[in-house]
Amino acid sequence: MNRRQETKQIAAIAIFMAVMLVIEIVSQSIFAAIPALPLKPTLTHIPVIIASIYYGPKVGAGLGTFMGIMSVVRNTILVTPASYIFSPFVDGGNFYSLLIAIVPRVLIGVTPYLIYKALHNTIGLGMAGAVGSMTNTLFVLGGIFFLFPDRFGGNVQSFLAAVLATNSLVEVAIATVLTMILVPRLRSLKH
Repeated sequence: MNRRQETKQIAAIAIFMAVMLVIEIVSQSIFAAIPALPLKPTLTHIPVIIASIYYGPKVGAGLGTFMGIMSVVRNTILVTPASYIFSPFVDGGNFYSLLIAIVPRVLIGVTPYLIYKALHNTIGLGMAGAVGSMTNTLFVLGGIFFLFPDRFGGNVQSFLAAVLATNSLVEVAIATVLTMILVPRLRSLKH
């Protein structure tokens, strides 16, 4: 990669990070303002998925790491009953909290790229978006199941089933559709 391409990529990564911050702040503000809202989907992972496909797994993993760090910071500052899952700095949190906050988000930056590289078509874009979203869901929920099994009154399975039946389906649908729409648009801007 020449110097000009490298500079453009760094600028694009900065833009993706800024978009992630805006999505995080706006979505958290909206969902916090509506406490009765049963669904509180995560949307910050969508730029990670798109960057993974467009720029590759290295950039995707870097943005995924950024997403994980944002999760730790948010759950440390805005403490909720479940903040210990993502922050070792709140009551009940520990080293496992960092694993749950960061590792799934890094993997979001890798799995969509691999799926799209294997399929390399419109269906592959949709699958990449879905798999990226499911990567987050399955690894976060799997981490909760294995690393914090005694939480939620010992009934962690009910909590995880509720999340799978609600949030995860909405997140997968949104990620799939936006990936199929936005990646081709980004490619058309490049040419």
